[in-house]
Amino acid sequence: MNVPEMDWSPLWLTMQLAGVTVIVLLLVGTPIAWWLAFTRSRFRTLVEAVVALPIVLPPTVLGFYLLTALGPHGLIGGAWKDLTGSALSFTFTGLVIASTLYSLPFVVQPLHGAFEAVGKKPLEAAWSLGASKLDAFFTVASPMAVRGYLSAVVLGFAHTLGEFGVVLMVGGNIPGVTKVLSIAIYDHVEVLEYTQAHFLSAVLLIFSFLVLTIVYAVNRCLPIHVS
Repeated sequence: MNVPEMDWSPLWLTMQLAGVTVIVLLLVGTPIAWWLAFTRSRFRTLVEAVVALPIVLPPTVLGFYLLTALGPHGLIGGAWKDLTGSALSFTFTGLVIASTLYSLPFVVQPLHGAFEAVGKKPLEAAWSLGASKLDAFFTVASPMAVRGYLSAVVLGFAHTLGEFGVVLMVGGNIPGVTKVLSIAIYDHVEVLEYTQAHFLSAVLLIFSFLVLTIVYAVNRCLPIHVS
């Protein structure tokens, strides 16, 4: 089969967006998941609902509110523009913020379940031996929750790859800046370039399938930790 002439910039931009988003999600989502796993606060249910909201909320609704907030006259976008002189909407940075919020539950929920499975007993044992809470987290809880981390990374990355409504609303369709793979596929379909659309879709499908297969295989090899 002949490979059609393609513009590969949307693919590389999508990979960059997914990679940066996953890093941000781990930094933001890990403390949230840890707090949800061990807190007794009455606000836990409310926080869980807020975190899970992107799963049930239509992407265009979330994208609209994010566009309003990140726009030059929005609460966040206005402050950013005053501080830096540049806008957040229709930029790569804006896409990262939107993708982080949209994919948050796909990182927090696996980590939440993994931390709950670890439980407090291993942590208490580490504390009794003189380890600080931070040391216990990195040397005890995190290694025991490796399955959760693996699932969180893969789900967050894969979910970001497939975004459409949110990134279109917040980032638009700017080649080389915000035109990600899902938007490129849509553009090809709009102008009846089905060969290019099929090819890009197949690349995304095969990549997603291979990643998930590897994750399931690795998960079967990893030990299960139950407190």
